[in-house]
Amino acid sequence: MYLLRSGSIGLLSLLLVACTQPQTTSHQTIQPPKSSQKLETSKGLSDLNATAETRALYAHLQNIKHAHTLFGQQDALAYGFNWNGDDGSTIARADVHDVTGSFPALVGWDLGGLELDKDKNLDGVDMIKMRTGIQGVYKRGGVNTISWHMRNPVSGGDHADKTPAVTEILPGGSKHDLFKARLDALALFNESINVDGTYIPIIFRPWHEHNGEWFWWGKGNATEQEYIALWRFTVNYLRNEKHIHNFIFATSPDRSRTNLNNFAQDYLYAYPGDDYVDIMGLDNYWDLGHPANKASAEEQLANFSQSLSSVVDIANQHHKLAALTECGSESIPNPNFWTQVLLKGMTANDKTRQMIYVMVWRNATNGGFNGHHFYAPYPGHPSAPDFVKFKDSDYVLFEDELLKMYK
Repeated sequence: MYLLRSGSIGLLSLLLVACTQPQTTSHQTIQPPKSSQKLETSKGLSDLNATAETRALYAHLQNIKHAHTLFGQQDALAYGFNWNGDDGSTIARADVHDVTGSFPALVGWDLGGLELDKDKNLDGVDMIKMRTGIQGVYKRGGVNTISWHMRNPVSGGDHADKTPAVTEILPGGSKHDLFKARLDALALFNESINVDGTYIPIIFRPWHEHNGEWFWWGKGNATEQEYIALWRFTVNYLRNEKHIHNFIFATSPDRSRTNLNNFAQDYLYAYPGDDYVDIMGLDNYWDLGHPANKASAEEQLANFSQSLSSVVDIANQHHKLAALTECGSESIPNPNFWTQVLLKGMTANDKTRQMIYVMVWRNATNGGFNGHHFYAPYPGHPSAPDFVKFKDSDYVLFEDELLKMYK
C-alpha cells in the first residue's frame, strides 16, 4: 500500500522473550467440507532446501487452487477500527473475528522499523506482539505473510523517499554493508519466531509494487536491472548466507501501472526469474473503487476479473501460484462489496478462481490519518452482513475452515 506511514525492534528483547515463550499447542484439526483432500506436490517452490513445513504449505496452497481462496487482512490481529491493541491483553482479537467469529486464514505483517532496531513498526505495532502474533497464527493453523516498508538506506528517509538507493546497497555500493546488516536483522527476527525449533513458513513479499514510482526501489528510482539485482541478492543472501529456508517469495506489481491490453509485458517488468519467485501476486486497489479510477463500476468489475485472469495465465506459464496480494475498497462504501464485487470478480471464471489468497489492507484505529482508512468491516459497519455471506461462500476459506496446512 503506497500511503505515507510512520513508525518502527529491539532485537535483544526479541531473543529474551523467545526464551520465555510457552510451549506450542497442537495445530487446528478441523476438517471442513469446504476443503479438498487431494494433495499436490510442492513443485514450483524455488528453494530446493525448503523446510518440510514450508513444502507442505506450498503444496496445500497448490491444492486449493480452483476450489478455494484464503481470505487475509494486513495487521488483522494488531489493532482494529475501535481498538488499538495496546490494552495489554493476551487474547487474540480481530475486527474480522468480531464480525464472523473466525480469524482470517492469512494475516499480513510489516517489518518497517526493523532496520532501525525499533520497538514498534511503522504502524505502531509492538515488535514483540508481532512476533507472538505470528506464532499464534501458526499454532492455530493459519498462514503468515510479511512485507517490509524499509526506510531509504541512503537518505535515511522513509520508504517513500525517492532518493536513489538501490545501486548503493548492491555489492560494491557505499551502503552494501548497511543493507546486509538489515538483512541480518531479518534473519535474527526469523530465528526469534521459531516454535519449538520449527521455523514458521512465511510468505515473504519484499520490494512490492516495484512497477510504481512511490517507493525508493520503484520504477524511475531504480533501473529494471538494478531492481532484479536487488531481488536476487536479497533471496541469495537470505538462503545461502543466513540459511533461511522457510520463506515463500511473492512478487506483487501494482495493477494501476499495468495496461490490460499489454498486461504480460507490463506485469513482467523487472521480474527476477523463476528461481527467485514462488507466488506471482498482484496488488489491485485500482479496479475496486479507487477514487482516481473514473471507469464505471461495471467496467471496473470486468477489468478486475480480467487482471486476475491475466496474472493466472502468467503464473501458470511459469509454474507458479497466483495471489491477490493486496486489495480492497477504503471504508467499503458499497454495503454489498464482498459478494457483488470481490467475490463476483474472483469467481468469474476458472482462471480467476485460481488466486490462492486475497488480502485486504489494514483497519487503522479510528480510521487513521483520514478517518476512513479501513478495509474490512467491524461490528455495525453497513457491509458486515454481506461480509458474513462472503465468508459462507464455498470458495472462501477463513482460519476456522483450514486443513492442517503444515503437515
